[in-house]
Amino acid sequence: MVISKKPLQFILAFAMALMPFVTSANPTNDSTKVEAHTAPKTAEVAHEEEHAHAAPTDIKSQVKAFTKHHVLDAHDFYLFSDNKEGKHYGSFPLPVILWDNGFQIFSSSKFHHGESVAESNGNFYVLNHHDGKIYKTDEKGTIHEDEKTGHPSNVRPIDFSITKNVLFIFITAILMLFVFIRLAKSYAKNGGIATGAARIFEPLVVYIRDEIAIPNIGEKNYKKYMSYLLTIFFFILFLNIFGLTPLGVNVTGNLTITFSLAILTFLITNLTANRNYWGHIFWMPGVPKLMRLVLAPIELLGVIIKPFSLMIRLYANIFAGHIVLMSIIGLMFIFKSWIGSTLSFGLSFVLSILEILVAFLQAYIFTMLSALYFGSANEEHHHEGAEHH
Repeated sequence: MVISKKPLQFILAFAMALMPFVTSANPTNDSTKVEAHTAPKTAEVAHEEEHAHAAPTDIKSQVKAFTKHHVLDAHDFYLFSDNKEGKHYGSFPLPVILWDNGFQIFSSSKFHHGESVAESNGNFYVLNHHDGKIYKTDEKGTIHEDEKTGHPSNVRPIDFSITKNVLFIFITAILMLFVFIRLAKSYAKNGGIATGAARIFEPLVVYIRDEIAIPNIGEKNYKKYMSYLLTIFFFILFLNIFGLTPLGVNVTGNLTITFSLAILTFLITNLTANRNYWGHIFWMPGVPKLMRLVLAPIELLGVIIKPFSLMIRLYANIFAGHIVLMSIIGLMFIFKSWIGSTLSFGLSFVLSILEILVAFLQAYIFTMLSALYFGSANEEHHHEGAEHH
């Protein structure tokens, strides 16, 4: 089991080819007036929150708030907003699905971007600006806050809503189905030769098979993992590319998403592992018996740590990229001079190009490490021959 040492020239070339079709990241998913919470508070906390929860007035605070809410999920989707007039343009409400003594289903437009209390079957809910969560409240939208933590203490219903991240997961799934059904039909129709748009994706499919799956899993077992490796690669890649568009989405920079992907790799690895894999973990061959007792819990801990490394690596790189890029774009509004704004624009443009490479690279790394784990789970036993010598 080896890692391919060939440079990722193909992925780099493909990223450069797509560069004209990908715009620089320019978040539009929330206005800078995100710190304001217009729902009424209790008398005990209203005075204390008057300054803490007011909308940011200075430009640095506005940029910070804008950056913060760019990386958060949201219950609605809109193209841009006017902070001075408090208006949102190109607004697209999403369905809110809550479990609170039965399903409560209504449109997120009832929240009016967090400025109103939503009512459903006699229940009242408010959308908190600071964490983006929905809390149960009364008709006046009262929010009770914990004195120690400062977080809302209202009851939170179980949320099954179609948020912005969930929407783009569905869009990505539909896009992948469309692309690869077309690719499969192209192969069948033209005797194994891709035509049209399928030619763009065929080299990536071949690359994953020849440079990731076969070298790390082996020709004997790689086929049963190819469908997952292809799915995970293009799923992460498409979501990363969506995150670089002005749509303002940050799906793979969400810890719950990367956790779910890592758990899938963890389950597939351990549920398809052979006896040799578990034997090396719990009763390592060629090691004194006393040392086996010491190494077994360490090896078992390594099995648990692997998915967390996948989760944190993808999340941290994408999340940090969004934060850095948004902060640099914000410098254009802070400097308010043609020199500073020009430098900030140039730096953000270069960083956007780098983020395109990162989008491909993170999809590649996640797929490569998954293939490594699958290969280790299916590695054949090689110790009988060594013992005879």
